Amino acid sequence: MTEAAILQALSNVQEPDLGKDLVTLNMVKDIKIDGNNVAFTIILTTPACPMKDMMRKASENAVKLLVNKEAVVTVSFTSNTTSNRKDAQQVLGGVKNIIAVVSGKGGVGKSTVSANLALALAEGGASVGLMDADIYGPSVPIMFGVRGERPMMKDVNGKGVIIPLEKYGIKLMSIGLLVDERNAVVWRGPMASSAIKQFVTDVDWSELDYLVIDMPPGTGDIHLTLMQTVPVTGVVIVTTPQAVALADAKKGIAMFAQAQINVPIIGLVENMAYFTPEELPNNKYYLFGKEGGKRLADEYDLPFLGQVPLVQSIREGGDAGVPAMVGTDTLSQQAFRDVTATAVRNIAMRNANVPKTKMIEVTA
Repeated sequence: MTEAAILQALSNVQEPDLGKDLVTLNMVKDIKIDGNNVAFTIILTTPACPMKDMMRKASENAVKLLVNKEAVVTVSFTSNTTSNRKDAQQVLGGVKNIIAVVSGKGGVGKSTVSANLALALAEGGASVGLMDADIYGPSVPIMFGVRGERPMMKDVNGKGVIIPLEKYGIKLMSIGLLVDERNAVVWRGPMASSAIKQFVTDVDWSELDYLVIDMPPGTGDIHLTLMQTVPVTGVVIVTTPQAVALADAKKGIAMFAQAQINVPIIGLVENMAYFTPEELPNNKYYLFGKEGGKRLADEYDLPFLGQVPLVQSIREGGDAGVPAMVGTDTLSQQAFRDVTATAVRNIAMRNANVPKTKMIEVTA
């Protein structure tokens, strides 16, 4: 066995999302050969890559079939999270991908999806932050069990910078960590937009593979401010199957697909897709209609990220500060893992195939 022969064999292994082989993509390094033993490392586009096992098996088979059937193949993985930022990276310079989670209306579980998406990304080994941009109805402090806690400040070149809280391996920032939850945030649009800018410029997010931003419901000032302030990689749209929610989700789709903003849509999540009682885990009851989100994704030719069931433990965990991904309900955890796996793959393809991200310029 030679290094050239190993590379030739691995040139037959495709990266499933990018559509090219591992060698062409320069994803193979550190080939070591010792008798019948061969080891090498595959550089993934994200530590949260859901296709690790498939690439491992395909690589092992390629070496055994094309080089040496007696080979003992050891495949290791490392990652270099892809990014597609075109800006000068003066804002959030250490953040590779910025994901905005949006919904057309409130009450569809956008914050629940944001929290568990962040946790599922981190579970795969990515460094993740979660920014709660819902100024008027922040949920992150409750969902992560950090109510009443306050972030620390540090001095950087004479400027005070906020250090995010950290829980379950996620860096967290929310207006709910700065304002007493018993007080209403009665701010006009410009003031709320200013707060969002501060969350971007005055918070030390450091190096992150992904920053998930839990946006307010609807379409308004904060959305425009964020898109003008940071280069958003793409948006995840959350809806329920209910007709009322779908009608509002269409407005969200239109906002990000129209020429004034034109931010890529990573995909659509159908939350509360069906109800499954704990005592009847194989039963599905379609309380809000069936597959409305999937039909909406098909109608607008959007990627469908998956369905999340309506499970009592998701609500209980969120209220208790223990999100589903760190709880014990395997049904909901698998749903969020599936959604996240599809989102990660779509982000990798977006970074490989779509023009580089820059801040938008709103023309109207």
